[in-house]
Amino acid sequence: MIKTLGARYLGDKKCEFCVWAPDLENIFLHIVSPADRVIPLIKDEWGYWSMVVHDIAPGARYFYQVNKKDIPDPASYFQPEGVFGPSCLIDHSAFGWKFKNCNSLTLETMIIYEIHVGTFTPEGNFKGVISKLNYLKELGINAIEIMPVAQFPGERNWGYDSVFPFGVQSSYGGPDDLKALVNAAHALKIAVIVDVVYNHLGPEGNVLSNFMPCFSQRYKTPWGEAINFDGEYSYGVRNFFIFNALYWFEYYHVDALRLDGIHGIYDMGAKHFLTELSQEVDKLAMQLSKKLYLIAESDLNDARVILPRKEGGHGLDAQWSDDIHHSIHALLTGETQGYYADFGEIDQLAKAFKNGFVYTGEYSRYRKRFHGAVLKAALPGHQLIVCSQNHDQVGNRQLGERLSSLVTFEALKLAAATVMFSPFIPMLFMGEEYAEDSPFLYFTNFSDKELVEAVRKARKNEFKEFGWKGEAADSYESRTFERCKLRWEQLDAPSHKTLLGFYQHIISLRKNIPALSCYSPGDSLETKVMEEKKMLKLTRRHGTSEIKIFLNFNRFPSPVTWKNPDESWKLILDSSHQRWLGPGAQKLPEILKSEEEFSINPLSCVCYERILGEYHF
Repeated sequence: MIKTLGARYLGDKKCEFCVWAPDLENIFLHIVSPADRVIPLIKDEWGYWSMVVHDIAPGARYFYQVNKKDIPDPASYFQPEGVFGPSCLIDHSAFGWKFKNCNSLTLETMIIYEIHVGTFTPEGNFKGVISKLNYLKELGINAIEIMPVAQFPGERNWGYDSVFPFGVQSSYGGPDDLKALVNAAHALKIAVIVDVVYNHLGPEGNVLSNFMPCFSQRYKTPWGEAINFDGEYSYGVRNFFIFNALYWFEYYHVDALRLDGIHGIYDMGAKHFLTELSQEVDKLAMQLSKKLYLIAESDLNDARVILPRKEGGHGLDAQWSDDIHHSIHALLTGETQGYYADFGEIDQLAKAFKNGFVYTGEYSRYRKRFHGAVLKAALPGHQLIVCSQNHDQVGNRQLGERLSSLVTFEALKLAAATVMFSPFIPMLFMGEEYAEDSPFLYFTNFSDKELVEAVRKARKNEFKEFGWKGEAADSYESRTFERCKLRWEQLDAPSHKTLLGFYQHIISLRKNIPALSCYSPGDSLETKVMEEKKMLKLTRRHGTSEIKIFLNFNRFPSPVTWKNPDESWKLILDSSHQRWLGPGAQKLPEILKSEEEFSINPLSCVCYERILGEYHF
């Protein structure tokens, strides 16, 4: 039984307050407005302090009083005055939901679009995102993933420094505006994925240690103190974060949670935190009659993350595969610094397409150890999310360059097609569909000067192993944040508009051709590597639908000999066609019926669909 935390408004001017603090001897509720009151809380045997308070309405501000010190609620639902101000009582039942779920959309059919709320639009808030939903719908997007929106210090941050896991960021518009975004997205049949952080908490404004033994000294993470999921009093810590996950699903109607860096969630107990989390989410899903998804960001290359619980796995629904990104990036840029030292071969991309990961127990030069778990079978396509860009891979570069600043226009189209025609769930990073060239840099708005300086030094040290040239932007400067805002006016330029049209086209192909959907049992995926040509040929089948895809990563034209005498094939995509502002020099056959020889342009993708009766297009 998961314990409810925070200030739960019961209606009729009544509210139940509950906070977990097993070692404290007394806690008082200090209501600071509209009338000043101090009320003692009562402790139960498990260390939960609670009280039903009368004559209190939504909008009231309060603290908990510990040792005569006012401290915000660690499970605060809203911090309208920031991380150091009072918590605010809200009534979740007051919002008028019109579209309660997006139940018709399954994970394997999602085309995901990752968004940072603060930089996605000029407004930098939830209302700004709502204003772009029709644009995303026209693009073909049916799921948005928003980077963390839990309350963080200041007004600009990636969100991974949040300190109130239940509170919706006030500078983005707060709880009601987030609900309005989810409601508006569901009206357009767009699912909403929220990024949550259970591997650490931010350093500034963090109040959890005032109440609970939240952190562990047994483990270390790259981002801050590890969460105590397996030590003394860990039962209450686990409850805190599991209730947080259920809270987002139940009160904000989100469709999925993306769990940040689960390789930083340490638990040596018999039942791992992630296993218990998936169990409780499944229980809630049954109550709501709606499938709820958990998606992991994992650096482990371990299938146990997504294996069913009955098979000894954690039972999560999907995970990111960085190996696909790294393979595409290294092939297109030629970069060999840092973790890109482990990538750059066509056969690695082929292996990733077949198995889901490149490293499944092989030696990693970058890690200087063997990496990844040996797979018993290829991972289902609908359980891996892949991309050619995301906030981490762009934002953790010294200059925050997007792919559009690193490779040619032809290479951008090749990267897009490689992701979209992969057997996995594709994800775009905001702006990539029109070659946004504003950087995405790391930015913060901490008030602690020593912390600001520590972050500056840490970022510089992080970049050393890559040997990048240039000077990193100051993460604290407001100009750094402003530089990251998307410049939507770029869509007026022919090349940007053309790339947008290209993305619309390949998304449409994926949605309408069964062979291009997520790989599932019974489907066929064949790969043929032409390493000397730097080209990968894919044959994908789903039922009677069949596609042949040529991915040419070579800087020169690559000749192809076609041998399919008993079948007819129709050309459905040539990314180098003049329609897509390509060179268009190589004339490809529109229809293939017998043995033919032709040449594929450099850095391009060519697709042929087997003809069965009438054409698809």
